Amino acid sequence: MKSFRQSKIREIIMSKIINTQEQLADELAREGIAVTQATVSRDIKEMGLIKISTPSGEYRYSLPPNLVHGDPVERARRVFANSVVSLDYSENLLLIRTLPGNAGAVGDVVDDLNWRGIVGTLAGDDTVLVIVRPKERVLELMGELSALRS
Repeated sequence: MKSFRQSKIREIIMSKIINTQEQLADELAREGIAVTQATVSRDIKEMGLIKISTPSGEYRYSLPPNLVHGDPVERARRVFANSVVSLDYSENLLLIRTLPGNAGAVGDVVDDLNWRGIVGTLAGDDTVLVIVRPKERVLELMGELSALRS
């Protein structure tokens, strides 16, 4: 029952904007799964769900980027379209500004791309630093990452 319920939770949060545990419990009830708030809370913790900021400033539940199955470029497009505010560079560093609370998710999808020249990322709350080698690749990578926003 638990694995079925958690599978349904995964489906719900990938298809709908869920802001609260109460909303999630209501959606599960619509699917015929009666749960308490305590059960929902435990499932959220066990599944490692995170809250991400939406462009409207609300927070919604989401799977951690490394658990969302599918093409890494498509995942990156979704995350960039909903989270990235701007990109800039200096020497061998790319700076990605995000909506507050979204830098970790953006850093994760950049890492998952495994693109040539990306040595690694460092994420704060609303800023991701991408280290690039060789530095001559920085403009090309900036263009490729910028294209993910559209």
